[in-house]
Amino acid sequence: MTMEVDILELSDRSAKFVLSGVSTSFANGIRRAMIADVPTLAIEYLNLYENTSVLYDEQLALRLSLIPLVTDLETYVPQAECDCGGEGCPACEVSLTLSAEGPGTVYSRDLISADPKIQPADLNIPIVELKKGQKLVLEAIAHMGYGRDSVKWQAGIACGYKNVPIIEIENCDACGHCITECPKSIMRIEDSKAKVSEDDILKCSLCKLCEQVCDIHAIKIGFDENAFVFTMESDGSYTARDLALNAAGVVKGKAEELLGILDQF
Repeated sequence: MTMEVDILELSDRSAKFVLSGVSTSFANGIRRAMIADVPTLAIEYLNLYENTSVLYDEQLALRLSLIPLVTDLETYVPQAECDCGGEGCPACEVSLTLSAEGPGTVYSRDLISADPKIQPADLNIPIVELKKGQKLVLEAIAHMGYGRDSVKWQAGIACGYKNVPIIEIENCDACGHCITECPKSIMRIEDSKAKVSEDDILKCSLCKLCEQVCDIHAIKIGFDENAFVFTMESDGSYTARDLALNAAGVVKGKAEELLGILDQF
């Protein structure tokens, strides 16, 4: 069985593709790696020099930690794996500063990074509204980490999959009940029988309502156990393409590590 990938949709932040020739456990491993095992940069510590905004320091720290940062895996490593032993160094952390005075709204674009490559993935995330005379001056320290440890390091969002549907229609009497019942509106009558186009099959949610409403049992809904429709989104830390590739690299690395352990016996 040969693994194949068929790209259906691809943009900077999202992707949809068909992964075939793999098991359910492998598909789920890719999904989990996108969510939990691809390291990203996120703000973890704040040095607050002045905060006269309406937000408590803790609220401000939480908001800043959830701002996605564009991540460079070639330059930075997770802090737990860094040679500095977790103390913090240029290989595992980056500093961002912010200085603002009201009136006006402070946005993520107001964060000034010490590394020009590391910037907020979205420049228009509101942080806090400052009234006249209110000030916010701080230094934010971003570390590399994993989504399995905290949601602030989770690069993959809305990552999921379903089996590729298989729809079989035989001896249809073109009553049209399935067309009315289908929540995805993919059924149509053509040549005196119900049909679903090849493109629309992937839209099927496997609810089986059309199968249940068919009085003559002409419709059978199944799925391919070794083919999956993946949908995924990135928070902007990586492009969708890089996130998928890095997740695959994580799975490959774990498999190689396991083989190395087994070879010792």
